[in-house]
Amino acid sequence: MRQHGWRRLKLVLVAVLMVVGILACQGNPSGSDQPVAPPAQGQAPVILNGTGASFPMLFYTRLFSEYNQKHPNVMVNYQDTGSAAGIQQMIAATVDFAGSDVAMTDAEIAQVAKGVVMVPMTAGSVAIAYNLPSLGGDLKLSRAALAGIFLGEITQWNDPAIAATNPDRALPDLPIILVHRSDGSGTTAVVTHYLSALSPQWEAAVGSGLNVNWPAGVGIKSNAGVSAQIQQAEGTLGYVEYSYAKKLDLATAALENQAGNFVQPSSESAQAALSGAEIPADLRIFLPDPAAAEAYPIVTYSWLLLYESYDDPSKAAALKDVVQWGLTEAQNFSEELGYVPLPQDVVSQASEALTRVR
Repeated sequence: MRQHGWRRLKLVLVAVLMVVGILACQGNPSGSDQPVAPPAQGQAPVILNGTGASFPMLFYTRLFSEYNQKHPNVMVNYQDTGSAAGIQQMIAATVDFAGSDVAMTDAEIAQVAKGVVMVPMTAGSVAIAYNLPSLGGDLKLSRAALAGIFLGEITQWNDPAIAATNPDRALPDLPIILVHRSDGSGTTAVVTHYLSALSPQWEAAVGSGLNVNWPAGVGIKSNAGVSAQIQQAEGTLGYVEYSYAKKLDLATAALENQAGNFVQPSSESAQAALSGAEIPADLRIFLPDPAAAEAYPIVTYSWLLLYESYDDPSKAAALKDVVQWGLTEAQNFSEELGYVPLPQDVVSQASEALTRVR
C-alpha cells in the first residue's frame, strides 16, 4: 500500500504545474486575468512589490488587477510565498508590503525600524479537501477523527472513527494519503491552532504555528500545490484555502463544530463564525474554535502588513489608496471568489489603522 501511495504522490509535479497554469492564465505581474494597463500619460509609474500568504492570493489577484485598470500608473506585484516568508521579508525591508494569515507578534514588530501597520483585508475558511470519487461526496469528519488523521493514528478510509459519522457511505479500504504544507504557512497556523483547540493530545505533541513537526503526511509547498495533489491522487486528504477548493471543484468534508453540528465551508458558515467576535484595538483577532451553531470551525482573517513610514511619498500614497479601495469597493467580489466580505466594524477599524501609514 505504501508503494501504491508513493506512486500517486509522484503525480504532484504535474499537478502543481496544472494549478500554477490556472493562476498563470491570469498572467501579469499583478496575477490578474486582465492585462496590466500602461501608465497614463504624464503620470510617473508607481510599482509596489509584496509577498507572503497564499491564502488570499485569488482575492489579491483580482484586487490589484482591477485597481490597475482604474489607476494605470500603479502596478502591484504580489508573490504567494507563504506567510512566514512575508513576515521575514517585512522584517528585512526587502518589500513594500507583505501578506500574512497570522498577525505579527510584538517581538517581530520590534525588529521593524519603520514600524508596522496590520490591516485585515479579507477572511475565509480552510477546507479539509479530499479525493474519493467512490464516496460520492458528503463526507463528515468528527473532531476526534480529524485530529486522529493528522496525528497519523487513523490511516485507512474505512477506519471505524470515520465510519461512525458516515454510516450510509461505503468507505473504501484505501490508505489515507495525507498531505500538508511544507513551507511556512499561515494556513498551517490556522489549522494547527484549531487542532490544538480540539485535541489536548495534538496541543501537547505538536502545537501550532507557521511550521510544525508533523507526525504524519507529506509536505507540499503552497495552497496551489496541496490542491493539485488532492486533485490528482485518489485517497488524498489535506487542507487548502476554501477559494482554491471552490475554484478547482474539490470535495470538502463537513466538519463537526463546537456545537456538535457538521458544517461545510461556505461564505455563510464563515460569516457565522465571524459574527459576534470582538475585534481588539490592534486588529489581531484569532478564531480557533467558534461557538456559533452554524459556524464552520476553521476560519481566519488575512492581513496586509504595511510600514508606518515610507521613504517614497508616492509609494505611501499609492499603497494607502490601493488598500482603502480593497477595504471598500473590492469587498464586493470577495464572495464570488470564495472569501468573506469584511464586517463593517472591521472595515472601519482597518481604515482608521491605515491613517497611520505616511
